[in-house]
Parts: sequence; structure tokens; C-alpha cells
Amino acid sequence: MSEPTPTPTPITAPPPALPDRLSVDARSPHHVAAVFEHEVGIRLNDKERIDVEEYCISEGWVKVPAGKTVDRKGRPLLIKLKGKVEAFYR
Repeated sequence: MSEPTPTPTPITAPPPALPDRLSVDARSPHHVAAVFEHEVGIRLNDKERIDVEEYCISEGWVKVPAGKTVDRKGRPLLIKLKGKVEAFYR
């Protein structure tokens, strides 16, 4: 009998470094599509947030939707929360 050939494991590239400022909105100049190929997590004041639309680590703020309120173009209205911001890959 012949030995079974091992299946090669796919080699994945390491995720890119997280930028200082990042936005989910594709129209924003701070949107980096390569980062969103991986799952990104955000902590604000040591509490993990899942509703962050945009963040800036150096200035210490995140933008989150203000409830169900939307603007006239149908996009959610955002409020800015300040504190210690940490971004990481899950």
C-alpha cells in the first residue's frame, strides 16, 4: 500500500497593521478594505464595543450610531464617544 499524501495547508498572509484611524464607510478617506478581510475588535475604556463605525486611537474617540436615528440619506447619525481606544484583530 502507498502512503497517503498529506494535504497542503493554505498559507495565509498576516493581517495588515491596524491604522490609527479607520472607518467602516467605503466612501471615507479613512477606509482600508484590506483590514476588513479580517475581524476587527474595538475596546473603549476597556469595554469591547461591537457597534463602532469609525475610530481614532491617537485622538481617543469612536463614533457609534445614535439609536435608530438616520439622516435624510438613510445613514445612521453618529455620536462621538471619548476615552482610551484599543483596536485589535480577533
